[in-house]
Amino acid sequence: MTGIDALMRSVPVIPVLVIEEAEHAEPIARALVAGGLTALEVTLRTPAALDVIRAMARVEGAVVGAGTVLNARDLDAAIAAGARFIVSPGLTAPLTEAALARGIPYLPGVANAADIMRGLDHGLDRFKFFPAEASGGIKALKALAAPFGQVRFCPTGGISETTAPDWLAIEAVLCVGGSWVVRPGPPDVAAIRRAAEAACALRTG
Repeated sequence: MTGIDALMRSVPVIPVLVIEEAEHAEPIARALVAGGLTALEVTLRTPAALDVIRAMARVEGAVVGAGTVLNARDLDAAIAAGARFIVSPGLTAPLTEAALARGIPYLPGVANAADIMRGLDHGLDRFKFFPAEASGGIKALKALAAPFGQVRFCPTGGISETTAPDWLAIEAVLCVGGSWVVRPGPPDVAAIRRAAEAACALRTG
């Protein structure tokens, strides 16, 4: 899937956003884009999530996706709200088939070799490794990546600004997902922009 590969290569860190208030969406997106992070994952974990996607999708330069997509109903709601890519915590056949049918860049979560093999059976070779730290961390991902030379990953879950460079140094890792870039609560746009700039500087190659 060329679309998801290009997206993963566009930024070293994809901010994982849990936003409670729709009015916070636009200033957060503008600050992230100004800091160099253009791929934004809005998780469908709050009642405001779809409105957040709609608002962020209007920000010039922002490529807004939906995370925590669990089924085709979530998928269609996210696409209708303006999501341009889809991230899921796991890999199921119904959601994968729906995403492929709709032609939207799709990053399903995997945690073991069987997950990866199911994805490969669907023609996928770009995955979110989730939950990254709880699933064994860097050692586990290196072991998983070894038999799957063509596969590339976006580890997400428990990764911090301090540990991100270690993950990004792995050949099989194109980017990481991180929630540290945007703190909960009302947005401090200056702090968000600084965090985005620091995240962009983490790229190792």
